[in-house]
Amino acid sequence: MSYDPSFVVSARTLALVEEIAILRTRVLAATVQVPWIPRLQQDARARNAHSSTAIEGNPLTQEQVRELAAGRDVPAVADRARREVLNYFAALRHIETHGGKRRLTHRDVSRLHLIAARGVMDQGEAGEYRRVQVWVGPHKPPPPGRVEELMSDLLDWWNGPARDWPPVVSSAVVHHRFEEIHPFGDGNGRVGRLLALWELYRRGFDTHHIFSVDEYFWEDRARYYQALREVEQRSGDLTGWLEYCAEGLRQTLERVWTRIQRLVAGSSTAGVILRPRQEQLLTMLRDRQSMTPREIREALGVSKQGALDLLNPLLEAGLVKRTGTRKSGRYMLQ
Repeated sequence: MSYDPSFVVSARTLALVEEIAILRTRVLAATVQVPWIPRLQQDARARNAHSSTAIEGNPLTQEQVRELAAGRDVPAVADRARREVLNYFAALRHIETHGGKRRLTHRDVSRLHLIAARGVMDQGEAGEYRRVQVWVGPHKPPPPGRVEELMSDLLDWWNGPARDWPPVVSSAVVHHRFEEIHPFGDGNGRVGRLLALWELYRRGFDTHHIFSVDEYFWEDRARYYQALREVEQRSGDLTGWLEYCAEGLRQTLERVWTRIQRLVAGSSTAGVILRPRQEQLLTMLRDRQSMTPREIREALGVSKQGALDLLNPLLEAGLVKRTGTRKSGRYMLQ
């Protein structure tokens, strides 16, 4: 039985695809300035590695992940946590190297799993389809005897009909179907997100490998898991999942555009590591011109102290300025 995903490209998804196309054009036009690209690539790898492993419970902070990426040791960190992150970096390099591969096989999927999961498996063997039944929360994946057949069907769709759809759509479909099959004993979450990213690379969507989509999933893990579960609750209809993933790509591109603008400005603050909520705040300030402390708290859903914790580093770095008093003034981009 062949794989025939069920979905409708809704008006919401179409609108997001249009926004994504505009943002992507801006980003690709800006990346002609080659000196920026290595910095953006390093940043995207660190954000992807941190976010995707953190979703699965890895305790390392983004700063610790960046230290590992730079080849420096991070003391007082468990070997498994370190290995998961280093594996993920290796897996990212692998799909970057093979980003132009037109046809993917079982061997390609198994090789990617071997790289990502070697030495960090709780059950099963890295690089080998599972031989036992597993459960993922309330979801019961197919029995092990059907895994290879279902993966063959997915690969047939991926190597064929998937090309009829925009990469925003095909990447989301591959991501969900892989997680639904859950073909390995462990490590399926990380590999599913890597395969979704690989599809963007294969389709030429992220030619410079500077997008960190996994960050979107990590920021609200509860929503991520709920979006996956809702497909099953809706009898396999992927329409809502496509909207969710398209929104993630739109937010990812907005953030990349913000980072590029900082590099364009030649600011001495270009090395500042922004937290996701700080990037969200910068985007809001750009769109609204200025905001009061109360507006910031309500928009981000944070306390007074939480807002100050976000604002103070931005003020010190010269990215944001304040007019008026701390209590009644307004904040705006510098």
